[in-house]
Amino acid sequence: MTTRHDASLIAAPAGRRRWPDRAVLLMFGFGFASGLPWPLTGLTLRQWLSEAHAPLAVIGATGSLGLAYSLKFLWAPLLDRMPAGPASRLGRRRGWLLMTQLALAGFMVALSVASPKYLAPLLGCAGIIGFLSATQDISIDAWRIETFSTEMQAVALAAYIWGYRIALLAGGSGVIALATPLGWHGALLAAAAMSLVGLGATLAAREPTATPIARLAGLGERITAAYLAPLREFLTRPRVGLILFYVITFKLGEATASVMLQPFYRTLGFDRAAVAIASGPASLAALILGYGVGSLTIRQLGLGRALITSGLGQAVVIIGYLCLTLTHPHLPRLVGVAVLESFTEGLADSAFLTYLSGLCAPKFTATQYALLSSLATIPLRTLGAAAGVAAAALGWRWFFIGCAACGLPAMLAMVYLIRHDPDLSGGVRGSRG
Repeated sequence: MTTRHDASLIAAPAGRRRWPDRAVLLMFGFGFASGLPWPLTGLTLRQWLSEAHAPLAVIGATGSLGLAYSLKFLWAPLLDRMPAGPASRLGRRRGWLLMTQLALAGFMVALSVASPKYLAPLLGCAGIIGFLSATQDISIDAWRIETFSTEMQAVALAAYIWGYRIALLAGGSGVIALATPLGWHGALLAAAAMSLVGLGATLAAREPTATPIARLAGLGERITAAYLAPLREFLTRPRVGLILFYVITFKLGEATASVMLQPFYRTLGFDRAAVAIASGPASLAALILGYGVGSLTIRQLGLGRALITSGLGQAVVIIGYLCLTLTHPHLPRLVGVAVLESFTEGLADSAFLTYLSGLCAPKFTATQYALLSSLATIPLRTLGAAAGVAAAALGWRWFFIGCAACGLPAMLAMVYLIRHDPDLSGGVRGSRG
């Protein structure tokens, strides 16, 4: 299928036919822009707070800073219908991107001059970065879908993922490593400078052909079309309660454990250089390999058994963290655990995202996927915030054992679902009842 935008490309003069290739390169830049803020509200921020001897409860509470990523479906319709203020002349998609990216860069600079001595403004700034980053993601996804034909979507996503993962590396281990020669303020200012990559991509991009917006008569009609119809279709399926329980709990243990890894590593005596090495290129390569192996696992075992296998893998990795406590700080062991964790994350995400995609009815794909993916992360952003309190009360051993046990109910739920859905035992589609 060719969109109106693509049709104009085909009819364009030869000098302009290279735009699709250029747009793919821009997707790399957009992926970088999307991934860069994530560590600044997560891994990097927690490393900074750990070195500043912030209370474990405060460090654990940072797990809620990315709640906007789980709730972005609430204001996404506004970006579809409202003009982007002073940037409207760039178009709806690029206008919102420009406004969001300028604000994002500004708050990254503000974070670089903040101090762990004053936690309220520091955490408030990080929370705003999370909100702006989630808003940026809405516009990037819309630009991608409206710019590329169906056949080009996979290529565009591949470029996006590479940019996104490199940005996670730059904003995570890169900024942590820079904190040694530059200090935390200089390293975070460097991250703010990196955000100009996304701004450059926005200015270099072309506005896609605007999709006409259907005008509905009343507020009730608009709400029904946007939210209630997709919900009604999903909630009337058989075993929907068990499906939702599985979606909520699948990654709960892994995410809760990951919130406390930075203070855990520091307690064991690993410095920021060791953490940067452990979360560096080897972990990135393991993550990508995990995605590939996950795809093969689904084909060989069926989606349901792949989900159970990856769930067990997550539990094993969580218990594996305790191996680091058996001896003095040992960098190769830390790197080994980090690489295994990244591989398992890719394995689990490959199966889980395939499952979520299969749950979506064709006529409600976008809305149901946004709601399901948000539902999968909301408990992690809320219950995960109590991880610091749990670690302080239980100690590291029982904390990680408890995190591993959090995945068992999800695996039992999937065993039941496999027995009642042939697609889960032999295909790659999700359960639709």
